[in-house]
Amino acid sequence: MNLSKSWTVAAKDFKVFRRKKNILASTVALPLLVSVLLPAVILYSTNRGAGKGIPDAELPILLPAFIFFFVIISAPLITAIASYALVGEKVEKSLEPLLATPTTDGEILLGKSIAAFLPPMASIYAGATIFMALMDLVTFPKLGYYFFPNWGVAVTLLLLAPLAAILSVEANVIVSARVSDVRAAQQLGVLTTLPFAGIYLAGELGLISLDTNTLLSISGLLVIADVLLFFISTATFRRDEILTKWK
Repeated sequence: MNLSKSWTVAAKDFKVFRRKKNILASTVALPLLVSVLLPAVILYSTNRGAGKGIPDAELPILLPAFIFFFVIISAPLITAIASYALVGEKVEKSLEPLLATPTTDGEILLGKSIAAFLPPMASIYAGATIFMALMDLVTFPKLGYYFFPNWGVAVTLLLLAPLAAILSVEANVIVSARVSDVRAAQQLGVLTTLPFAGIYLAGELGLISLDTNTLLSISGLLVIADVLLFFISTATFRRDEILTKWK
C-alpha cells in the first residue's frame, strides 16, 4: 500500500470539504456548543443555592460522564463527512474518476478514512480543551483544585474517542457501499451513536461507573469491534461493484 496515494486522496477530500459549508458548520458547531453549554449549565446549577442545584460534592461524579459526551458526538460528526466522501461523490459523479485510477481499493479507502477521521477528531479535541478549561474555572473555587486533566479524561479522549471514531468510519464505509443516497447513509451511519449513548445512560443510572478501569474495558471491546469492522469494510468496498451497480 502506498501511503502517499492515500494522503493524496485525503487531501483532495479536505479541499472538497472546505467548500461544503454545511459539513464545516456541523463539524465545528456541535463540539463548540457542548464545550460551552455544559459548563454554563453546571455553573448555573451549582450557584442556585443549597438544595436547589448540583451539590459541589457531586461534581467529581458528574464531570467524567459529561466528558463522555465528546465520545457520543464523534459518530454524527464522522457520519456527516464519511457519508459525503463516498455516497455524496457518487451522486455528484466525482467518485468514478477516482475509482478508475491505478490507486488500489485499500489506498482509496484509507485516504477517505483519514479525511473522515481527522477533522472531527480535531474539532472534538478543541471542544474538549475548551470544556476542561471552563470547567476548571468552576471546580477550583468549589473543590479547591483543578479537576481536569486526569487519567479518566486521558483514556476517554486519547483512547476511547479515537476508537469510537474509527468504528464510525468503518460503519459508514459499510453503509455507503450499500446505499446511493446521502441522507439515507447519514441516517444509518448515525446509529453508531446508540451504543455510546447507552453507556452514558447506564452510567447516569448507576448501572456502571465510568471510571478509568471501565473506560479501559470499553476501549478493549472497541478494539475488537474495530478490527472486525475493518475486515468487513475492506471486503465491502469493491470498486468494480461500485462502478457497475450503484445507481
